[in-house]
Amino acid sequence: MALALIDCNNFYVSCERVFQPKLEGKPVLVLSNNDGCVVSRSNEVKALGLRMGEPWFKLEKLAKQHGIVAFSSNYTLYDDLSKRVMSILSTFSPRQEIYSIDECFLDLDGFNPLLLMAYGKTMRQTIMRNVGIPVCVGIADTKTLAKLANHCAKKGFAGADGVCDFGLLDDAQRSELFASIPVGDIWGVGRRISEGLLAMKIKTIEDLRTASLKRIRSQFSVVLERTVQELNGVSCIQLEEIGKPRQQIIVSRSFGTMVTGLDDLSESIAYFTTRAAEKLRRDGSVAASISVYIHTNPFKTEAPQYNGAITVSLNQPSDDTMELIGAALMGLKEIYRSGFHYKKSGVLLMGLQSKASVQATLFDDTERQTKSVNMMRTLDAINKKMGKGSVTLAASGLKHRWAMRRERQSPNYTTDWFELPVVE
Repeated sequence: MALALIDCNNFYVSCERVFQPKLEGKPVLVLSNNDGCVVSRSNEVKALGLRMGEPWFKLEKLAKQHGIVAFSSNYTLYDDLSKRVMSILSTFSPRQEIYSIDECFLDLDGFNPLLLMAYGKTMRQTIMRNVGIPVCVGIADTKTLAKLANHCAKKGFAGADGVCDFGLLDDAQRSELFASIPVGDIWGVGRRISEGLLAMKIKTIEDLRTASLKRIRSQFSVVLERTVQELNGVSCIQLEEIGKPRQQIIVSRSFGTMVTGLDDLSESIAYFTTRAAEKLRRDGSVAASISVYIHTNPFKTEAPQYNGAITVSLNQPSDDTMELIGAALMGLKEIYRSGFHYKKSGVLLMGLQSKASVQATLFDDTERQTKSVNMMRTLDAINKKMGKGSVTLAASGLKHRWAMRRERQSPNYTTDWFELPVVE
């Protein structure tokens, strides 16, 4: 068996560089919602010692000193470029598992093992040429080893040109390599597990690979036992070509400015419900209930605090934006309290099931349901063709005074006709 793990390098930063090549070689970082903290760093930023999760307000002075370029997160752009990368990678294997926005597994079983290194280099070159995103490729017998091989490719261990194939290493070379890598660098071993392993004098990946399975299982769990087996070439984690259906959909944001009135809160809830309903229809699902929540800023301890939440059940599971917004706004009116400064709101769709599995009842209004299906289909088609939000319900508003701070956001180069890159 052979698997490849392809991971985009510093993905959000790389997306920004695609359309601004002048940023190559310069320190670049991307910030979280409301320009809060660092969520992606270029290698140049990492070399300066800046950590993930560092608050931006603490770094602004340092950024000016070192010429760091900071961007607000642009998830529309990142999602579109991710889809392009994954679409290209799907042509390299009949079986693909998209693991996250910036990485996927490919099944290379049956491919010539002597040519996998060259195949990995072809993947890298194709992605760079067609999309402009740098990737690294790790190739091994199991998912855990493929993740580790990818890590080695990024670090330049036992790899060439961003590709590492463990199949080319003999047992002695693997042992030597694994003995040089801290146990905390392995997939699935977090800080707490790492501390427990260190207490057992298991310091490196080689120490873990050669540890007693019985001892690992008794001290930790069957999950870590499987990790040890995977490190020894025994596949325990299967490739998942079809993602598991979502159990819930959540859409929420912190506001760019404090909100006090019911009108602005209603706008935000309607907008978030619209986004959630779009995801619901893309999945071919319906929701049985919707939860709505609002809360103040817990970090402003001097201000009065309030957290409100409510769940509203629907008469019939639905994916209709209008029905969901109606239920959400009804719930919001129940939990809203005047006199507070609200920092965040959100909606959560629950009780998800396939739309095709919903059982009809004697009291169904088939004419209304047909109108609903046609309207939502038309709404989605227009927004897909003309751009997200081209047609929306009035309840979600237009000005969005509560919207996130995105003072440093780049244009939506690939998804908005009015923001196409201009060549001079």
